[in-house]
Amino acid sequence: MLNSELMPIGAFAQRSGLTSSALRFYADSGLLRPAEADPVSGYRYYSADQVERATALRQLREIAMPLTAVEAVLDAGPDEAFRLIDEHVAKVLGDAVAAQRAAVVLKSSLFDTPSLPITALKGPVLADAVEQVLTATACEPGTPVLGGLRLEATPEAVTLTATDRYRLSTRTLVPGEPATSTWAATLHGDELRAAVAEIRRSALVRVEATPHGIWLRLADREDQHCRLLMEEFPDYRLMLASLPEVTTRVTVSKDLFLRALEEHPGERIALRVAHHGMIVLPTGDAHTDVPIPAAVTGRDLQISFQLTTLYPAVSVAIGPEVMLDLRAPDQPVTIRSADRGDLTTLAMPIKPDHSA
Repeated sequence: MLNSELMPIGAFAQRSGLTSSALRFYADSGLLRPAEADPVSGYRYYSADQVERATALRQLREIAMPLTAVEAVLDAGPDEAFRLIDEHVAKVLGDAVAAQRAAVVLKSSLFDTPSLPITALKGPVLADAVEQVLTATACEPGTPVLGGLRLEATPEAVTLTATDRYRLSTRTLVPGEPATSTWAATLHGDELRAAVAEIRRSALVRVEATPHGIWLRLADREDQHCRLLMEEFPDYRLMLASLPEVTTRVTVSKDLFLRALEEHPGERIALRVAHHGMIVLPTGDAHTDVPIPAAVTGRDLQISFQLTTLYPAVSVAIGPEVMLDLRAPDQPVTIRSADRGDLTTLAMPIKPDHSA
């Protein structure tokens, strides 16, 4: 060994996570040359300060970055390296979406899968409703249906619903044209979210169903496809039907309410509702109550929420005022627009001792 501080290729492979054959390939390509090579035996030796570059090389290849881009990242400063990595990831994601769409067209052409016309909706209205309702989804690998949006169509209305078990958002839309049939399915939330920009730019969107997805037929734009989730969607109608009577109703400025939530220092929000208005109670570093003018009818009540549950429910409400229908400290609160009730969100409270 030429230098006692150097490592043979096998030891360096273990340190870096690269195989010996990969190290030989990267040495020959100029990406990671050995520190020294024995002129007689040809054995390659690496230094400890090459481990960091080797590890970064391995990680970049694991995200399928081509060799030319890997070399540019390894030799760049932090800002340029971050930009190159972001560009690569964006391209990979774009290629994946394009491949997914191409696969849908391919499967349809292979088996000539017919589509069933379901309904037609105004594009801008549908886009807004999808964005609002999808705020109540969650990404849980073991329960993919919580990342989906339930679409239920009847000749009179189209209802969109999503739930992450702590919130439930639902909005009912009037079809641009009468629905041709009654139909219900759960749509892939991420794919629907990705299609929102195109949906918004189409005056009318026709919804057609296939056995494994829906087609969104857009006027003068490329049609969009969204897969179905086959898992059973939570029985939210049973939950809504079992809710107790509303005991307290609060009408409050949406902007004032959101500002109070934004400025609150804690992760949990406690609200006290009385005939004179609503108060955000102090927690953590806060030492004073924060009163919010509100119109209140019914009983006095104190209720607590996680900020991550309450804030999104209030923020998507339509119009300048929101209405809160309260039932009890341990019952869901219904949050809806004071002047337009077609978007409704239920938010689950937490116990006053902050346990779930």
